[in-house]
Order: sequence, then structure tokens, then C-alpha cells
Amino acid sequence: MSSSELEVQKAADGQEEQQVPSGVEITGSKEPEEDTNARTKAERDFAAAEQYKNQGNEMLKTKEFSKAIDMYTKAIELHPSSAIYYANRSLAHLRQESFGFALQDGVSAVKADPAYLKGYYRRAAAHMSLGKFKQALCDFEFVAKCRPNDKDAKLKFSECNKIVKMRAFERAIAVDKPEKTLAEMYRDMENITIEDDYKGPQLEDGKVTLKFMKELMEHYKAQKRLHRKFAYKILCEIDTYMRAQPSLVDITVPDEEKFTICGDIHGQFYDLMNIFEINGLPSEKNPYLFNGDFVDRGSFSVECIFTLFGFKLLYPNHFFLSRGNHESINMNQMYGFTGEVTAKYTSAMADIFTQVFNWLPLCHCINQKILVMHGGLFSTENVTLDHIRRIERNCQPPEEGLMCELLWSDPQHWVGVGQSKRGVGIQFGPDVTEAFCKNNNLDYIIRSHEVKDMGYEVAHNGQCITVFSAPNYCDTMGNMGAFITITGNNLKPNYKSFEAVPHPDVKPMAYANSLMNWLA
Repeated sequence: MSSSELEVQKAADGQEEQQVPSGVEITGSKEPEEDTNARTKAERDFAAAEQYKNQGNEMLKTKEFSKAIDMYTKAIELHPSSAIYYANRSLAHLRQESFGFALQDGVSAVKADPAYLKGYYRRAAAHMSLGKFKQALCDFEFVAKCRPNDKDAKLKFSECNKIVKMRAFERAIAVDKPEKTLAEMYRDMENITIEDDYKGPQLEDGKVTLKFMKELMEHYKAQKRLHRKFAYKILCEIDTYMRAQPSLVDITVPDEEKFTICGDIHGQFYDLMNIFEINGLPSEKNPYLFNGDFVDRGSFSVECIFTLFGFKLLYPNHFFLSRGNHESINMNQMYGFTGEVTAKYTSAMADIFTQVFNWLPLCHCINQKILVMHGGLFSTENVTLDHIRRIERNCQPPEEGLMCELLWSDPQHWVGVGQSKRGVGIQFGPDVTEAFCKNNNLDYIIRSHEVKDMGYEVAHNGQCITVFSAPNYCDTMGNMGAFITITGNNLKPNYKSFEAVPHPDVKPMAYANSLMNWLA
């Protein structure tokens, strides 16, 4: 059992320290009647809160995270001074990737009981998930000092400290210089030797062909690797191509022709193959758009990204890729892609991916009527498509602004703009979506970024559609995946849900940072 599973088990088995509310004594001397009545009510509230907590713990065990959150919330309403309730709700929020809410509850747990060390762990976990490593380090350091003989506490502090020092070193050695294309950086690539025992797919005259793609997918299904010479060549070619693309790509789908939109894949290569099995291989007659988060978490991200990049080079005008929030260095270093590329190739190739991801387009507009982005809409009113076209995207995602919100935002059911549950981006209501579509003469938007039970969700009176294409996300969520199809003369979305398929026995997050494995 992993440390994270053990932690959930402990919470669910009721092994947390029980916090008796202030003003409640189990034994003691007699007091006036009004005090006794108040104490009796406090005892009743505490007993009811404990029941809600225990129900929440059971739901945490069965991965019913939303229901668990509801139970912990009811417990908090009855007894708001319990650090345990906040800490347990923080854990449920972490499981749902609602890192902003998880951070709030971690902070509340520490305030409720500064001696409850698990509150510091929760706060550190949320900070880590948001890429705020220095803040996380402070909490890990505090726990390690409080528990000087706790090897686990020391390990977490040590691992986080390594990350902070590594990032400081990277900033120190970074210098401003004209950026070179990958082709310029790797001119000696042609001299890479192909070993005699390599029997895998090969580019034909340096170009991707349909034969190469079919062989590549079969090669990957057999858990074999593409030769590094061809991997570097694909990266060089995709880098050159993406640099010439705008931040917002316009797509024209002819009348009667089908077009498919897929959501997050997250390194689930065998589910990606299932999409092609169900819906057909990409071709000029069967175009696709994949809407970001191709990598991380799933442990076959290298296979996914080279398959997607290969089809982009084969069908540049009929196969499209949008950037997601996980096409970034912070996410990749923490959630597995950097580790996977380093394990399967080299750390230098991981750095190359960072450069390539910076050039991925941010969104696509289909037939001038459907805008597709990974995250969502904006905190600023009256944003136009021209504003999006002018975004300078060759950078790591900022923590605010249009680019950040395109990659990170989520819809909400109520009107207006709200604080993000993730701690990055915003939440936007149906009024925001309606105004944006009206202002830009759009029918609706399609976004991804969130797990949905059926793989898709229609919200905001049909104007905001979520599609998520990684079924049984991280081998734990039990959700279906989905994709959307439209035709050029009928932009009404059609939904196809599908189940997860078996994959080799390599667990999700197998290549993630060791500290993130504990958090995940």
C-alpha cells in the first residue's frame, strides 16, 4: 500500500486523533442549568459532526470525492474548530485537483490547531501542486523540526528542498540569448547512428508517412521505443511547423465532412488507440483536434505525444493540437512527463519538449462558430478573438491574464466570475459564456480540463461543452472518456462515450517526482 493510500485508509478507519470541542468535557463538576444545556448542545453537535466525518471518510475510501467533501462540509458547519475536518476535506479537494480549495482548507486546518501537523502537510501538498515550492518547503521544514526522528518527514523536506535548489540553479544559469530553432541546435542529428539491432519504424527520407505511423503505433503497443534519431527529427520538424502557427488557428470544415474533437489524453496511450479504433485513424477525410493535456499522470505520455506529433506532420491541415495547462515545465516536472522522457531518452530531450510546447497554439475556431480551448473564458469583459490572436504564447503559462485563463479556467453553474477552485485561472458563469459568444458571433465553446462521468458535460444552456478523453483517469476515477463529432454544415455536437481499455502493468505517475507520488 502506498503512503497516500495508507493516509486515506487511516482517515477512513477513524485513526485520526479525536478533537473534543471547546466547552465539552467528558467528566467534571456540576454547573448551572444554562451551561449544562449549552454543553449538551455542543456535545450533540460534535457527535453529529463526527458521524458526518466518518461518512466522508468512507466516501474517500470509495473515491466518491464530491460526496466526501459534502460530508466534511456538514461536519465543519457543526464544529468549525476541528482541524481534522478541514484536513480531510483538503485531501478530497486534492484528489479532485481543486488545489485552490485544498490550500484554503490546509490553511484553515493550521489555524484551527497549530499543533496538528497533518494540516501543514495538506497546505504543503496544495502549494506543491500549484508549483509554489518555497511555500511548501516552509511547511515540510516545520514538520521535520517538530518530528526530528520521523524519517518520512525528513524525506519530504529533503525532496522538496532539492526541487527548490534545482529551480534556483536553473534560474541562475539561464542567460538571455537569441532563441535557436531545434534544427539549428541539433545539426549533428543526422550523424546519429542507428544500431543494427534496431527493428522499429524509420522515417522515409526524413518524412513521416502513413506507413511509418502505422508501424509506430504497433511498435508502441509492443512497448518498444522509437529510435532517438527519429524522435529528435520529429521534434525538430514539429518545432519548425508550430513556430509559424498563430495563437488562434482558424479551421474550416467543409459541408458534409466530419470533424472530431478530443479532450485530455494524459499519457493514456492505449485509450488513445481505442479512440482511433472506434472513430478511425486520422486522415484528410477524418480530421481531428486534440484539445491539450496530452501528457503527464499516465505513464505512456512519450508514446502519446510522438503519435500526435507524427499525425500532425503527416496531415498538417487536418490534424490539430491545442496547448493545455500540462504542456508546461512545472506540470511536467511534477506529474511525470519530464521523468518519463528522461527515463526513455534523455534529460536534454525533456528540455526540447519544453521549447516545443511553448509554441503550441492556444485555441482553435471552427467555421467561425465554435471556439475550442483547453480551459475556459476570462475575468476581463469584452475579450475578442483578435485579443486572443495577439497573445504572445512563446513562454511558460503566466499566473494571470488571457493566456492563463485560456489554459486553466473552469465553468460554474451560477452567474458571474468566481475564484478558481484550482487556485489558478477563474470560474465563469453562464452569463459570461453568453456574453462572450454574442460578442464574437459564436454558437458555443468547447473546452476540456475536467473529468466528467460520461466524458462530457453540456452546461450554460448548451453554450459551454466539456470533453474529456481519458477514461478511468489515473486508473482510479471510474469515468468514461468521450469525443465530439460535428459536420461542416451541421455544427450540432454528437457525443461518443467509451470505456477504458487494459494497458500494460505500469501504474500512472510511475515517472512522477517522488514527492508528487506521495501527494497523488
